[in-house]
Amino acid sequence: MVFIGMDHGTTGISFCIMSDEGEVLDVFKIGREESKNGLVSATEEITKRVDLDSVKLMAITYAMGDGINKIMPTNKVKNRGILSINGAGKVTGGGTSVFSELESLDVGSIMIPGLHRNSDSLDKLFRAAYSHQASSEKVSIAYNALRETGWSNFIVADISSNSVDILIEDGKIKGAIDACLGAMGVVHGPIDLEMIRDIDENGVLANDCFSHAGAVRIAGIDGKVANMKDQLLENYKKGDEKAKLAIDTLIMTVAMEIAGLDVVCENEVEGIVLTGSIGSATEPFNFEDEINKYFKNKYPLKVISKESGAVGAAQIAMDVYNGKKEILGIEVDIS
Repeated sequence: MVFIGMDHGTTGISFCIMSDEGEVLDVFKIGREESKNGLVSATEEITKRVDLDSVKLMAITYAMGDGINKIMPTNKVKNRGILSINGAGKVTGGGTSVFSELESLDVGSIMIPGLHRNSDSLDKLFRAAYSHQASSEKVSIAYNALRETGWSNFIVADISSNSVDILIEDGKIKGAIDACLGAMGVVHGPIDLEMIRDIDENGVLANDCFSHAGAVRIAGIDGKVANMKDQLLENYKKGDEKAKLAIDTLIMTVAMEIAGLDVVCENEVEGIVLTGSIGSATEPFNFEDEINKYFKNKYPLKVISKESGAVGAAQIAMDVYNGKKEILGIEVDIS
């Protein structure tokens, strides 16, 4: 018997298959473009690896997750748990097609919410400050971090196409800083004054600004989202000065954001968890070493798998199946 977790990521949709003892049996990823164009099927990829009759429960993340604030059965969630697909980065349709396939499977599933103003599990100050703080897979990432470390007071830094940092206090998510607000990722980043002027004066879409505000803007890289990270890292390897400036700037902004969350944690921060394709990187630079230049060994640093979103979702599925009533302070409502 197994559990399945799904991470609706920026460049692709990842799945984790986990035994009922908590062992990761397999992790695989489906590209958004390939899914949209019918070149790959989520159903086929899952059934290659596991008999659907053996799946006890599947946990799904989808887009912003701002239409729900509890963990709920998928068949009881309206509009796939989102208020709108707009303003969420580049839309390819690949994630939507995968979701449609999962809905048609004869497998029990739950949906994980994002972190937003209507998340009554969050600190009221974060809810007052920001309409949206993190999409739903960040919850599963944080849960995997909790399970991996055993810490109760820590910060998760998920650095990949976008950067989102999450504060966990007393084992519950207190708040987070979303990609459009603080630190740069590879592709996405905060909207600053120059971009606001471009939106107002030149009619540029805010979502387009957000989708080109990451490290790639500094490096002068454009193209398909799925290819931008590889191009940035390749340029960095070759000694390209703009690529190095881009990576160094990204790391600085992440350090600033982590330090800001430390300030508002009422308890002593036990450590920082690093994840994501950049946060877990060891080549062509070691992200852990680079960010520790700012922290000067102030915090213990723990690197977890870049697939932590899918793994954490599978862990949530397993724990909800076994009767857990809350995850990181978020209510489980499967009645």
